[in-house]
Amino acid sequence: MIRPILIHPDPRLKKVCAPVDDISDALRTLADDMFETMYDAPGIGLAGPQIGVMHRVIVMDCKREDTDPSRPIAMFNPRVVASSDETNVYEEGCLSIPEQYAEVTRPKVVDVEWMDVDGALQTETFDGLWATCVQHEIDHLEGKLFIDYLKPLKRQMITRKMQKLKREMARG
Repeated sequence: MIRPILIHPDPRLKKVCAPVDDISDALRTLADDMFETMYDAPGIGLAGPQIGVMHRVIVMDCKREDTDPSRPIAMFNPRVVASSDETNVYEEGCLSIPEQYAEVTRPKVVDVEWMDVDGALQTETFDGLWATCVQHEIDHLEGKLFIDYLKPLKRQMITRKMQKLKREMARG
């Protein structure tokens, strides 16, 4: 089921999410819904708070081209356990901040630990775009948006554009 995506500014996007205790069928269904919502948007990552679910869950699939294999990953309670000193700069966007992009510097390589849909603990090293995406989505679980990395003037400009977009959407 495709869920509505919250648009910034929304207070839920600034809240720290609660951990998931154990994996249930409801959480597996949530992950399926999140994938469907993410692909429909279209995007490469989605976090629980972006659909109003205040739990530590993210989904991502960073396939770039239609010819690339799809690799959907659902993560519960993801956390970065190690990160490289070397950084990467990517032009990031966000489904909760549509049509707005900005360069963000993050560690190039991260080791992430999470629980999968079966409740098993997983650890993987992510590099490049995958590393950027997983860090961006984990930030959402901490109430942090990619625009929080920008200078105040640029952040305020984007926030004003989103407020205007929300007013236009409310008018229908």
